[in-house]
Amino acid sequence: MTFINRKAEIAALDDRVESPRAEFVVIYGRRRIGKTTLLLEFLRRHDGIYLLARETSEMENLRRFSQKIAQFFKDEFLKRNPFQNWDAFFEYLYQKSSSRRFIVAIDEFPYLVQANRALPSILQEYWDTKLSKSKIFLIICGSSVSMMEKLLGYKSPLYGRRTAQIKLRPMDFFSAREFLPRYDIEDFVKAYGILGGTPAYLLEFNDRQDIRRNLMDYFRLDSFLYGDARFILMEELDKPRNYFAILEAIAKGRTTLGEIINETGLERATVGKYLSVLIDLDFVKREVPVTASWKSRKGRYYIKDPYFAFWFRYVHPNVDLIETGEGETVVEFVMEDLNQYLGTIFEGIVKEYLHRLNKEGELPFKFTKLGRWWHKNEEIDLVALNEREKRALFVEVKWKELNEGEAKRILKDLERKSELIGLEGWNKSYGVVAKGVERKEKVRENHLAWDLQDFKNIQG
Repeated sequence: MTFINRKAEIAALDDRVESPRAEFVVIYGRRRIGKTTLLLEFLRRHDGIYLLARETSEMENLRRFSQKIAQFFKDEFLKRNPFQNWDAFFEYLYQKSSSRRFIVAIDEFPYLVQANRALPSILQEYWDTKLSKSKIFLIICGSSVSMMEKLLGYKSPLYGRRTAQIKLRPMDFFSAREFLPRYDIEDFVKAYGILGGTPAYLLEFNDRQDIRRNLMDYFRLDSFLYGDARFILMEELDKPRNYFAILEAIAKGRTTLGEIINETGLERATVGKYLSVLIDLDFVKREVPVTASWKSRKGRYYIKDPYFAFWFRYVHPNVDLIETGEGETVVEFVMEDLNQYLGTIFEGIVKEYLHRLNKEGELPFKFTKLGRWWHKNEEIDLVALNEREKRALFVEVKWKELNEGEAKRILKDLERKSELIGLEGWNKSYGVVAKGVERKEKVRENHLAWDLQDFKNIQG
């Protein structure tokens, strides 16, 4: 499998190989996110053993691990006499890593725990008494986010033993761009709005075909993209029916707690509890106005990953049509509605873009906070703040082509709205970002302006 990007994660692992101490690294994240590809690339660079657990018996996994390790070390005795328990397995790892660096990665670790609930305690004992004093580089990896976070929690025997952890998340827009290089930047915005930054989903699109043709393949009964959202959610969530109702409500634009309660008909306490779980599992995010306290009652909820946002807006409500082979009807609806849907997606992409400019020092000042602002019927798409320097940047985002006059009118109204925030005495800058800005250099004489052409220069 081709290894694309994940530069920060692979660099973090590479650095730890050089450390003189034992390393115990935990890597986790949703299925399809690229964990196995990351592990295999790391092992390709540094030589080590990759052990993939299966949902089978403890003895079968120990037998398979024995064969892999015996092959790696050319150990005929181990080949004929496989490990009979985890004590023997960890003792062997300790012996092999006592004097030299030895890398071993165990993928789908939760399957091993399901077969033997005592495994975390066994590993804790070996880590404390032997492995932590060796030169081992042990990686455990898992796709069940909830189970992996329990293994990291303070009630787990493994709490405090890891030397590092990486929670692998979907790639951002600019990093994901490498997956579909033949698309121009506008088409990639559309593709990203449909697929998000999960590598396995990006690989499902063919950038030799247009968006509509790829959607025809998406809305097939046997499509991986059609079926995987349900599979992922069913694996992570208990009582998925209520979670699905909440996610569909958010996808329809019901973003406040009250709106979600009204749309779903569920009790306030139930909605609050389920939203908390969805946030913990990275399916949903809660936002408050950038100037408000996190405890503010003005919170709004959004689906975090574009793949799930798209799925709950267009797929889940139209399952009956897709199941009866009428996917083309859904595709036509999607193509008509897509630009409206992409407005919120584009805001998220612009937020990533501003973070990158901020890191490179290419804005009027270095901001420390960035987010939406709203009050009653007034809203500003993005506000960047540096509270110490009392500087603010106000940005409106439009997924459309703007002529010079439209851009200037938007900026003038932005100046009006900025006065409602109450930042008296602050130095204020104003900007607009759109699909395209006509006579952009003219607009830039007094304000900031960016469009998709500027995005082309950002490297993943």
